[in-house]
Amino acid sequence: MFGKSFKLFEAFGFEFKVDPSWIVIAVLVTWSLAVGFFPHVLEGLEPLDYWKLALIGAFGLFFSVLFHEFWHSWVARKFGVEVRGITLFIFGGVAEMSQEPKTPQSEFWIAIAGPLASLFLALSFYLIYDSGIRFGMGEALNSVFMYLALVNLILAIFNLIPAFPMDGGRILRAALWKFKKDQLWATRVATNFGMTFGLVLIGLGLLNVLTGNLVGGLWYCLIGFFIRFAARNSYQRMAVKQALAGERVRALMKPPLTVTGAITLQELVEDYVYRYHHKFYPVRDQHGVHGCITTRQVGEVSREKWPTTQVREVMNRCSLVNTVAPEEDVVDVLQKMNAAGLSRMMVMEGQSLVGIISLKDILGYLTARMELQGEQGLGE
Repeated sequence: MFGKSFKLFEAFGFEFKVDPSWIVIAVLVTWSLAVGFFPHVLEGLEPLDYWKLALIGAFGLFFSVLFHEFWHSWVARKFGVEVRGITLFIFGGVAEMSQEPKTPQSEFWIAIAGPLASLFLALSFYLIYDSGIRFGMGEALNSVFMYLALVNLILAIFNLIPAFPMDGGRILRAALWKFKKDQLWATRVATNFGMTFGLVLIGLGLLNVLTGNLVGGLWYCLIGFFIRFAARNSYQRMAVKQALAGERVRALMKPPLTVTGAITLQELVEDYVYRYHHKFYPVRDQHGVHGCITTRQVGEVSREKWPTTQVREVMNRCSLVNTVAPEEDVVDVLQKMNAAGLSRMMVMEGQSLVGIISLKDILGYLTARMELQGEQGLGE
């Protein structure tokens, strides 16, 4: 979902990050507050004062989204779900959970935690706003708390819409999962709600564009397209995990084709790459496996140096990043490949190389398995 995210800080064991796309929404929010909201509720201030209030309001929204996602993450951790971090991006924020909740109960509490946190903030900011009126807090500052109370209430209500993968959609999935004892079916039904809601937003967006509200209409369309994409993507990930559940690396690995570290890159390309068309080769000699080399690594070396550069000078050493055990779960291996940016990994049993597991082989098995099972698609 994200490109290159930047770490902001770490707290309570969570890494808080921001995607560059967040800059877009931060600028839009600040601008709309400075030229729209605050001039409407407060008259007679200097333009610079409106921009100061807008910055405070935007920072409050930034804090509110993090607070919402933090409670998703904290509750997920309590239920044994690993959370890699929390990332802000153009459509809000997301807790990066490495796995799905294991029970309908945990799904429900993880999902409801965010809206409850937003409702708590809405009430808190409203009480500060109300106290400010009673005790004479400055009208300018008081308007910021009014805005933050309102925006957190909207955040809670919007997220409770039963459209997967929004919080309300996850609550719906938890209820359906509890009812039928079938997580994939529940995900499919909740996903169809999400995709339908996405279509509704796109329709509202087009209607707004036709009636002259270009910016608002485009924003509705973008959110609608994102919800449809996220819903479909979430369902497909779930379907993949279900289809691969329980499969071990040993069942899908292939015999390894190895090279020695003493050959040159020129020999590697001519005798192996052009002949076998593999992109990944373990490097082994009489003493065992030392590492691996990819065609990408070869391509990073100047072609003039290929005849004089040995494979051992370029290869990556064996590590937890490029090796797996034969009894590892294939779903876990897919996650490792994604994290490392690899399409092949060495299968090591102790110090011995016993095979190669590739993304191509996993996807081939997955396709055959889902076709044989007659996996149902999503409604449009």
